[in-house]
Amino acid sequence: MRILVLGGTVFLSAEIARQALAAGHDVTCLARGTAAAPPDGATWLRADRAQGKAAYEGAGGSGGWDAVVDVSRDPDQAREALETLAGSARHWTFISSCSVYADHSVAGEAEDGLVLPPLAPGTELTMDNYGEAKSAIEHLTRELAGGKAHLCRAGLIGGPGDGSDRYGYWPARFARDNDPVLVPDIPADATQIIDVRDLAAWILTAAGNGTTGALNAVGEPVPFAAYLEEARQLADADSEVVVAPEDWLASHGANYWAGPDSLPLWLPSGHEGFATRSNDAARTAGLRLRPWMDTLQDTLADERRRGLGRERKAGMSPETERRLVSEYRAEASTSPADGAA
Repeated sequence: MRILVLGGTVFLSAEIARQALAAGHDVTCLARGTAAAPPDGATWLRADRAQGKAAYEGAGGSGGWDAVVDVSRDPDQAREALETLAGSARHWTFISSCSVYADHSVAGEAEDGLVLPPLAPGTELTMDNYGEAKSAIEHLTRELAGGKAHLCRAGLIGGPGDGSDRYGYWPARFARDNDPVLVPDIPADATQIIDVRDLAAWILTAAGNGTTGALNAVGEPVPFAAYLEEARQLADADSEVVVAPEDWLASHGANYWAGPDSLPLWLPSGHEGFATRSNDAARTAGLRLRPWMDTLQDTLADERRRGLGRERKAGMSPETERRLVSEYRAEASTSPADGAA
């Protein structure tokens, strides 16, 4: 296939380009290249999508494209690409997100769940309206690419090279040192990720097969306790685990999910369905998943390469963790015993 990747330099888009090249496809990457260059072997169209439709002047391609893959979260940029290129593309993949769903409280929901309203044109992009922005691009993709559009609703993406630092936090934390590890008391809560390598392979498979429509690209749900124990064993750790109630953590400054001083994969109430989305439709259409333990093992190896003590985008800093462990122990020691008058 002749494949155009709108991106191709970072994490998922780079993995798509690498796998496509390894499979013998003719790959072109349209990217600025400010973070990295596309993989060796790809044709690089250096362009900045912020320039509008002018960015795609060299991307017309003789005879069009067998497949175009767009990872954008900017509706304006997505619309300009669609208006310029969709007419000459056989298949169009938009990497959407399960964040487009309006309700995350129902476990096991499939693609028929209600989605958020599209982001209004001209609205500034923020992390708070990420889902609405992706919803807007889904709407544009359906409108402008029609029946050749695959809306790939990815869940949390993990694996080597993950720049979000979420899935790798816990194995890296156990491997970092033997200080007590602060853990939320959520043993039965689900975690759900998809390995970036499996997601890239699925996107190429779907393009080759002409798969269309909205499909959840997510892994299998795994209880937090099982994930945590596997992370501890992989790190060969004997650190004490300090399990604290959710309400205590929230009231003492621990943050959910991601960002500074967070406990990654811990979700607030009302998100019981966030990490339990159904992947039945995608698996029927050809999605293949490796065992989650393999992803976790490779993630820890990647964390070691990148440095266990580095600054992270997600996770609790050592200083905050030590302070909260100390506070929790002090409060627990002065609390009345259960059943005391």
